[in-house]
Amino acid sequence: MGLMDFIKKQFIDIIQWTEDDDGVLAYRFPMQDFEIQYGGSLTVRESQMAVFVNEGKVADVFGPGMYKLTTQTLPVLTYLKNWDKLFESPFKSDVYFFSTRQQVDQRWGTTQPVTIRDKDFGAVRLRAFGNYSYRVADPKKFHTEISGTRERYTVTELDGQLRGLMLQHISDAVAQSGIPFLDLAANQVEFANALRDATSPSFEALGLKLEMVTLQNVSLPEELQKILDQKIGMGMIGQNMGQFMQYQTAQAIPKLAEGVGSGGGSGIAGDAMGLGAGLALGQTMAQQLQAGLTGANAPANAAAQAPAQPAAPVQPQPVSASADEVLLLLEKLGDLKAKGILTDEEFAAKKAELLKKLS
Repeated sequence: MGLMDFIKKQFIDIIQWTEDDDGVLAYRFPMQDFEIQYGGSLTVRESQMAVFVNEGKVADVFGPGMYKLTTQTLPVLTYLKNWDKLFESPFKSDVYFFSTRQQVDQRWGTTQPVTIRDKDFGAVRLRAFGNYSYRVADPKKFHTEISGTRERYTVTELDGQLRGLMLQHISDAVAQSGIPFLDLAANQVEFANALRDATSPSFEALGLKLEMVTLQNVSLPEELQKILDQKIGMGMIGQNMGQFMQYQTAQAIPKLAEGVGSGGGSGIAGDAMGLGAGLALGQTMAQQLQAGLTGANAPANAAAQAPAQPAAPVQPQPVSASADEVLLLLEKLGDLKAKGILTDEEFAAKKAELLKKLS
């Protein structure tokens, strides 16, 4: 190589990256036909790391600081190049910078319900979403596994892969946390930490560190939410099945009354069923109220009482009704008889039974 050729060659004295674009994880310093000047300066700022790559192999890795590029500061590259201690000529090498600051406000969420095992409900399909943040922790691994020889590698390009990793470990997080679904809303921090712990190894395999995970919402599909609402309603009145039936019947009364009052829906037969359900409800509530009063007036110390004698059979008491109610029911029964739903004998028996209630 002649003197003029040597003079025409271009050398790099300062290697640095000012990170002018947001969302860039890896940046290859533009070399082209340039060579790095021996004794040149390498500046790595806070929240950065730099990697020297020689012939496709990662050589030296630098953290934040300012370095003079010599055989002492490039030990691995010196070994690969077989440089002796007197080496002072320019050299070729690829230099990559990596941003190690946190990439915050990354979103994760379930596109479809995820099936998990729950100790209260068994199999549950839930939806959830939240945020997470991460950083490049091992630039050598990130370079070999993800970014490679790309001039730039951005957060956007990695987004889909990382969200998939988050969703993949939701079931593991629920199992590890041991939190029932009903308690997830009140223990969002514990669940988020469990999700972070379950997902972190997958991030580490890419040279990343999962810094933080937040859970903003967790919900059930609509059909399971209805079942949950019923369970909550039952919990509000206690676990007694009789009380639960009262609760369910009370919820149905407005609908029955609406159907009877409008005269539509299923017609006369439906109205009669609605009236019958109302009378049955009244009798049931009266019996349970009487039972409750009896229990409230019972002696406090049952052991002090004499042995109970066999109770005499309780004779059914006639239920009195007003004349208007009886006439209304008779009209309904007459319509049922006219439509052939009731026979003459059934109508006569019901009529006699209703007339007795007027006495």
